[in-house]
Amino acid sequence: MSSALPTRPEEPDTLFSRFSLNQQTVRQWSLPELVDGCANAGVRGVGLWRAPVQDYGAAAAARLVRAAGLTVTSLCRGGFFTALDSKERADALADNRAAIEEAATLGTETLVLVSGGLPPGSRDLRGARERVADALGELAPYAADAGVRLALEPLHPMYAADRCVVSTLAQALALAERFPSEQVGVVVDTYHLWWDDTIGSQIGRAGAGGRIAAFQLADWVTPLPAGVLLGRGQLGDGAVDLRWFREQVDAAGYRGPVEVEIFNPALWERPGAEVLAEVVERFTRHFVHAR
Repeated sequence: MSSALPTRPEEPDTLFSRFSLNQQTVRQWSLPELVDGCANAGVRGVGLWRAPVQDYGAAAAARLVRAAGLTVTSLCRGGFFTALDSKERADALADNRAAIEEAATLGTETLVLVSGGLPPGSRDLRGARERVADALGELAPYAADAGVRLALEPLHPMYAADRCVVSTLAQALALAERFPSEQVGVVVDTYHLWWDDTIGSQIGRAGAGGRIAAFQLADWVTPLPAGVLLGRGQLGDGAVDLRWFREQVDAAGYRGPVEVEIFNPALWERPGAEVLAEVVERFTRHFVHAR
């Protein structure tokens, strides 16, 4: 496939100017390669992950991105708040404060949080979610002082035991709504939420409260691969009605970045420029111009 990006017609909403490439989609690229590739392709937004940012240095990464004229649309991830051990919880809070500082250095207002799963031997989902609320209470004022908003991401229920006890947008909102909207928002991720028959009303609820902090795209493909975490599909290859999600989020008043975040080893084996070109073409066909 050619690495040349397709011609992108303008729309009143200028959706293309809101397109952002999440770093995990082209994991094979180093941070400088990501920045150069996006700049060369005319992509203005990037979603970054903490490990490669830490390896490069947050201040150096911020300079690199700014010099290329790019914007960091989010930093992923903080969270993992559900431990029962007091030292583990204190360590998690300290790590999240560091994540907030990294986000502020990068100039992004959005730190994505994954709540954490059940502690070993526990079956207490409600208790785990309350510990998430406790952590948000500790961190939200600190983040606000740094100009960073916490963005709580619900993950598909298959991750509830080991990764994220917040499984629905309704659960995420119930936690976020305990805090000012400018301090704690939610992430709408099509891969994790497409199956929920209440998602339309919950997106409306999130929009009405000014809670949508990030909007991320990936498709759900079957059969599910081994190691489901790495099984997100290229846009248009699966079951998700991406255009419907766009309409719902637009109607809710969200006008922020739209990140494509695809964890997929098959994409990581290909040249990054080729993957980016394909992602933009799929974004155009299945998100912007579908129907």
